[in-house]
Amino acid sequence: MNFNLTEEQELLKKTVRSFTDKEILPYIDEWDRNHHFETGILKKLANLGLMGVCIPEAYGGSGMDYNSLAIVCEELERGDTAFRTAVSVHTGLNSLTLLQWGSEAQKQKYLIPQAKGEKVGAFGLTEPGAGSDVAGIGTTAVKKGSHYILNGQKTWISLCDVADHFIVFAYTDKSKKHRGISAFIVERTMPGFTSKAIKGKLGIRAGNTGELFFDHLKVPKENLLGEEGEGFKIAMSALDNGRFTVAAGACGLIMACLEASVKYCHERKTFGSEIGRHQLVQQMIAKMEAGCQMSRLLVFRAGELKNQGKRNTRETSLAKWQACDFASEAANDAVQIHGAYGCSDEYPVERYLRNSKAPVIYEGTREIHTIMQAEYVLGYRTDKLLNHTLPAWPFESS
Repeated sequence: MNFNLTEEQELLKKTVRSFTDKEILPYIDEWDRNHHFETGILKKLANLGLMGVCIPEAYGGSGMDYNSLAIVCEELERGDTAFRTAVSVHTGLNSLTLLQWGSEAQKQKYLIPQAKGEKVGAFGLTEPGAGSDVAGIGTTAVKKGSHYILNGQKTWISLCDVADHFIVFAYTDKSKKHRGISAFIVERTMPGFTSKAIKGKLGIRAGNTGELFFDHLKVPKENLLGEEGEGFKIAMSALDNGRFTVAAGACGLIMACLEASVKYCHERKTFGSEIGRHQLVQQMIAKMEAGCQMSRLLVFRAGELKNQGKRNTRETSLAKWQACDFASEAANDAVQIHGAYGCSDEYPVERYLRNSKAPVIYEGTREIHTIMQAEYVLGYRTDKLLNHTLPAWPFESS
């Protein structure tokens, strides 16, 4: 397997890095302090073709491969987790799910404008009483004539106040347990839809996260994604894509920690030497470098399976688990290297530490991924082929 970046990917990496340096890093401290999500960043990403980077050109995207999506996510999170999260949700959880499961009419109506960045997509699965236990959701969808009537609530939804379209999961037949969950495309403008941002978050303060409420919301039957009862499978396949982008972003956070720490190691002196000369500081720097390199390899391995159109649940789970753990350790060590200054927002590592926690929880907690990996090894868990798979890259031209 060749992990060298292509010329196109090298150019993409430089483009997104330059964008991050110019459009995010000079302003992120202020946005973070004020809990402000800068929607203008999404418009600028759309102008660069990055809101649909791995969506086929036939559906309005840039037609790049899935590892190109990983590169975009890594470089954006080097700026701040909030903007990687936006791309993860819009592209990874929503747009790729529409590409995988949507009807042609749904792709024309929803996927194309999302891939072009004209509309923003999001994902509604988690509820106050249902996170890792997907079958524990309480939202219901009752079919009445040509519509479904949705009632319920979602929480910890990224882009809750920003997105135009949401993929929402609800029970159409609770007696069937997880086989009775269905997926729907919900528009913000549908009567009965409201959203509310969550304040006081530990991290990702420059992001928009909150709750969705459905009060007798009427969804046309043509907005059913897949078939009735396929919602659980759709959710699991969507998480394969979301976890991939989270893992890629974690590489960017590790790199940000490493860059900030190396810079400080050369600036700060103790006992007559740069602190980078001290072996225990070097140990932390070395751990960051190793974590970044290993995480990238795991991400690109999963991405190559996606490029081939192969199932990658096991590989993506491992990448997400390890990359997020490495990022959390890197952020903690970066604060340690900065000493007392690491506890102040005068330096970015305080923000990195706060931002590093949520990814260890969402898209499957560390504990969920630990169990998954053990059950694969023990033979208790095997992946059954889905009815739908992502198209292999390179995509056929339209």
